[in-house]
Amino acid sequence: MSENKEIEVMQSVYDKNDEVAAKINSALTKSGIYAINVMGAPGAGKTTSLIQIIKRLTDVIPYVIEGDIEADFDTKTLQALGVKAIQINTGGACHLDSPLIGNAVDELGLSNGVLFIENIGNLVCPAEFMIGEHAKMLISTVTEGSDKPYKYPLAFEKADIIVINKCDLLPYVDFDEEFFMKGVRALNKTAPVIKVSGKTEEGFDKVVSWIMEKVK
Repeated sequence: MSENKEIEVMQSVYDKNDEVAAKINSALTKSGIYAINVMGAPGAGKTTSLIQIIKRLTDVIPYVIEGDIEADFDTKTLQALGVKAIQINTGGACHLDSPLIGNAVDELGLSNGVLFIENIGNLVCPAEFMIGEHAKMLISTVTEGSDKPYKYPLAFEKADIIVINKCDLLPYVDFDEEFFMKGVRALNKTAPVIKVSGKTEEGFDKVVSWIMEKVK
């Protein structure tokens, strides 16, 4: 019979990722780049929101790293709009990590602007990994329901700004905004919460104002 052995883990599995992330963050800062890790569930409207934000960024250059398990539809859409964007396909991994971002940053050749890193559609893993960003933007939607802060607390806790998308559908869906905000504020006292609509374009000026304040 084999013996069970207890192994003491002396180093966090996140240590290497965080070490690379810190180097990326430092390099981006020196290059005049403010990086935003854009998180949200599949179908939350991350790319649509980025398009609305980018077309309002008149004073800075936008760059995008698009993360998907497969395909590159969103990257092609952004490139067709004249945005300098690059695709990362993880082939199954549920989040982006800092080595992947480091390679993409080198390929993009960034200088003086805002880098949006659209993470894999997932409300769990992306919140756990630093990838060199200066801020985390969480995009949630009224169609997902008002219980998401309670079910996926880490994403809401880590967010520096929370964007509630698809607010044009509020008359047609069961979304308890008071319950949602109670859950958000139990986890995160300071992040601004901004209501937007990718369809009507409502609210994105406020998001851009927040970004520009951070860039300064």
